[in-house]
Amino acid sequence: MNALFPFAVSARALRGSACVLIFVALAGCREAPSESAQANARPALTVSLVAPQTIDWPQTLTANGNVVAWQEAVIGAELANVRIVELRAQVGDRVRKGQLLALLDAATARSELAEAQAAVAELTAATSEAQANAQRAKELQAQGFYSKQMNTQYQTAEQSTGARLAAARARLQSAQLRLDRTQVLAPDDGVISARTATVGSLTAGGEELFRLIRGGRLEWRAEVPSADLGRLQPGATARLIAPAGGTVEGKVRSVAPSVDPATRNGLVYVDLPASTAEGAVRAGMFARGEFELGRSPALAVPQSAVVLREGFAYVYQLAADDRVSQRKVGIGRRVGELIEIVDGLAADARVVGSGAGFLADGDLVRVAVGETAAGAAK
Repeated sequence: MNALFPFAVSARALRGSACVLIFVALAGCREAPSESAQANARPALTVSLVAPQTIDWPQTLTANGNVVAWQEAVIGAELANVRIVELRAQVGDRVRKGQLLALLDAATARSELAEAQAAVAELTAATSEAQANAQRAKELQAQGFYSKQMNTQYQTAEQSTGARLAAARARLQSAQLRLDRTQVLAPDDGVISARTATVGSLTAGGEELFRLIRGGRLEWRAEVPSADLGRLQPGATARLIAPAGGTVEGKVRSVAPSVDPATRNGLVYVDLPASTAEGAVRAGMFARGEFELGRSPALAVPQSAVVLREGFAYVYQLAADDRVSQRKVGIGRRVGELIEIVDGLAADARVVGSGAGFLADGDLVRVAVGETAAGAAK
């Protein structure tokens, strides 16, 4: 047994050495794939790059307000207790000054006019006869055939008949005016915005039949904080954003001289083009818009390059090793598809133009061929 003991020790030593060698080999096998994966890492995304642009942008003031008619005329009948027999205008119709809107029953007015015309004709004949008699009486008095009293009677009859003729002519004019008022006419050019008249109903004095937007003109009454009223002057450009998404451009006509004590806002009156009465903006709408106060340079990138996360704005800037670096930036004005970068980005930086929302800080990317120059030239 003692002779065999050294051999047993050697066998155990060999087995230990073999285990150590196997462990080292396995460790080497585990490390090798890691180095290979690092060498053959795939890009997370193929991206296009853009360079920030320095653009002369307008300085704006945002406001909200109602779109209303510049002036709205209430049209009613001037005759009471007369039946409406015909309507010639509907809501939305563009009418001209003097255009017929409604017809009232004119039978009674025509009868009164005919009676007045007959009275005028009768008194015209009587006046002619009285004038002839007065002239004859004057001549006969001169020859001594008529007394002075008789001549005076003929002269008085002439004057009385002339006065009755004048009164008859006035009644004729009144009857003609009454007949004319059976036609309800447009007082000005414009657009019919409301109609309460119905065929067969009786009119009442001062009752509204139609409502007319004079000239088809609309205005935007923007509510502006009192602190900003001094920045606006008549003639300034304003742009409204219609509910459908379009824009309408107008001009500031006037700024209210007073401020609402409850809201501390003042009204700014903006004239809108007459064509908007039939377009995207209509009376009664609530619209958002902005006033152009001036222009200033701005560093801008496409809005697709900016990612909003947890209340902050970020862009992904390309580094030298084709990896992206997440940079926190401050944003400002937006015009079209561009957004202003206030701070956090150099003017010569290259940032990911689209797909930034799928990236993370340090991701490896592939740059699309030819996209860098195109993005910088936009």
